[in-house]
Amino acid sequence: MQLTLGPIPFFWPKQQVLDFYEGLLEQPVERIYLGESVCSKRREMRIQDWLDMASFLQDNGKQVVLSTLTLIEAESELKQLKRLCEQGQFLVEANDMGAVQLLSQQGVPFVTGSAINIYNGRSLRRLQQAGMQRWNLPVELSQTSLRETIAQAQDLSTEPLPQVEIFAYGYLPLAYAARCFTARHRNLPKDDCSFCCMEYPQGIPLASQNGEQLFVMNGIQTLSAKCYNLLNQIDVMREIGVNAVRISPTAPDMSEVIQRYNKSINAPQANAPKTGGMISLVADDANCNGYWFGQPGMNHQTNQMPAP
Repeated sequence: MQLTLGPIPFFWPKQQVLDFYEGLLEQPVERIYLGESVCSKRREMRIQDWLDMASFLQDNGKQVVLSTLTLIEAESELKQLKRLCEQGQFLVEANDMGAVQLLSQQGVPFVTGSAINIYNGRSLRRLQQAGMQRWNLPVELSQTSLRETIAQAQDLSTEPLPQVEIFAYGYLPLAYAARCFTARHRNLPKDDCSFCCMEYPQGIPLASQNGEQLFVMNGIQTLSAKCYNLLNQIDVMREIGVNAVRISPTAPDMSEVIQRYNKSINAPQANAPKTGGMISLVADDANCNGYWFGQPGMNHQTNQMPAP
């Protein structure tokens, strides 16, 4: 089972981004996803900067995948998408169907992110025919849905299945919108936002009227307030046939989370943590894993089996 690191969801200064990835060289992360997947206005890192970082990481033994925007709204964004899809050196993670089409037309393999709605075996096989070699389970689906999708895909064809990757740690990417919530929070128009996302390096917490933490606003993206954490589900994923678990960056230093997941992945199954073992790098944050058990996403369940 492979340990991967997803793209940074937040808007950090360029030097902080460079330092973050340089710090991963000694960490046991095999595959690293690079790129801006949330908002095209976040231009501290240009495409060439991402390509240079990709080459640097690859030269130092890491597998690299370039992630695309999840919401394409303008011609300029489409041009940037085409450049990523046509660069020809690195595998691409398609986060919208436009990227899937561009990559499929070229006949090159690709990965799909969790925003691509693969809800059944037919969708899985159809995208596999288009060139998908690995897919990320949509974060709102359960382990039962994953099992059913795999079983249906196997009934449809004897061809080996694409690899499966699971979002296992981090703020859950729940939704994307044309409106920028961070700019609205600052009473700024989206087109003249002053790049205010950079002032919120871990997003803006949003609570209910009763004071319960519900979401984190991150520009046009809505994240979960609780930190999704499937550390105690590694053995279950292995039994299902999951090929990779993904950590999503929540802070500039992810070494503790990476080390704990790596230890769990590589520990003998008899010694792997069965319950507990929850970790979080976000102050005053709680963990959740409800979606994995077919429950409301903000729930937290400690046992291994799906809820009845």
